[in-house]
Amino acid sequence: MTKSNLTRRGVLRSGAIAGAALGVPTYLRAQESGFTNAPGDSSVTLGFNVPQTGPYADEGADELRAYELAVEHLNGGGDGGMLPTFSSQELDGSGILGRKVEYVTGDTQTKSDAARASARSMIEKDGAIMITGGSSSGVAVAVQALCQEAGVIFMSGLTHSNDTTGKDKRANGFRHFFNSYMSGAALAPVLQNAYGTDRKAYHLTADYNWGYTTEEAIRSSTEAMGWETVAAVKTPLTQTDFSSYIAPVLQSGADVLVLNHYGGNMVNSLTNAVQFGLREATANGKQFEIVVPLYSRLMARGAGENVKGIFGSTNWHWSLQDEGSQAFVKSFGTKYGFPPSQAAHTCYVQTLLYADAVQRAGSFAPCAVAEALEGFEFDGLGNGPTLYRAEDHQCFKDVLVVRGKENPTSEFDLLEIVEVTPADQVTYAPDHPQFAGGALGDCNNGA
Repeated sequence: MTKSNLTRRGVLRSGAIAGAALGVPTYLRAQESGFTNAPGDSSVTLGFNVPQTGPYADEGADELRAYELAVEHLNGGGDGGMLPTFSSQELDGSGILGRKVEYVTGDTQTKSDAARASARSMIEKDGAIMITGGSSSGVAVAVQALCQEAGVIFMSGLTHSNDTTGKDKRANGFRHFFNSYMSGAALAPVLQNAYGTDRKAYHLTADYNWGYTTEEAIRSSTEAMGWETVAAVKTPLTQTDFSSYIAPVLQSGADVLVLNHYGGNMVNSLTNAVQFGLREATANGKQFEIVVPLYSRLMARGAGENVKGIFGSTNWHWSLQDEGSQAFVKSFGTKYGFPPSQAAHTCYVQTLLYADAVQRAGSFAPCAVAEALEGFEFDGLGNGPTLYRAEDHQCFKDVLVVRGKENPTSEFDLLEIVEVTPADQVTYAPDHPQFAGGALGDCNNGA
């Protein structure tokens, strides 16, 4: 069973009063434990910080479903999901180090300031020992920095920008989700095979760090195979009607439109592109094509028939047939009545990875948890053999290239996997130019 934010705060209020009597905030009273928000003997609190409003709210809702399912499984409920398929086998449904898992939630609003405020509240008022979530790289970077300062672990949710484990990486932060570079490396060979090397691309790019690094990655990989970039236009994250951005495309000399958009932005921009006739158009003697670098089931559902035949990449898909993926799909589907998204998958997995690291470390101390995660190799969680690289806290695993189905069988069966790109094809050196700058620094235990 879980407790609401309000109830959880009620439980903690007596501790806060005691902290006030000591003249020290509750979250910093850790002289005995040596780290922030050391849990008591009976329970431990995790903080789930997701977009419950704003352009990525659909992703946030699915993330929260996955977090609730992970807590249920950690506490011994349901069918256990991926616990039996996880190669580590440290988690047995008895909570984390014998503590019952509880949680509090926050709304990032897909805004960095709001996300930091909700994360800070969960840490300082609710005693959260780990923060996770988000569907925006701008949010992830902001909250990761806050967690580094506060001395708690940040297990990021859906964040695809290179910056999260590049120039803005932090010792207390970890990312399971793939990144922009990996999308470019996986997509380029498929696009070359499908559309050739003589193409002219027009980029529409969400105006924040995820959009920038995704545009950079796709431009770099496609230009390396011979494509020319004829224009790259930034669009506001708050934009809902992209007509004014689509109108100039057919007069630009381009024959490919790359939509560096996600969530509701992608649904709206792709819909506008189809309305303007781009899918039926020809340019430079070629069929005009559209590419969506980062896909999700939720986006495909929102865009409907408009996704047919359009290539993109994804971190995971519910149609995968490995034991771990199917166990998760079964658990999620039984509880909610539909298959999970890639956002749900990465958030569920991050929760299990955190709990497992605590178990293996025998401690909730952030630096002990970080040490357990660094260089950790695992399998059975849906992406094949995976490495949590020590140098940058990035997971390396297979990446999927997908395409919108021409003849879907249901409202959820909209994407088909056309390529499983092996991990070694998307692995890069820690000092790769697209990840230049920044340093992990030292892990922070907080108090």
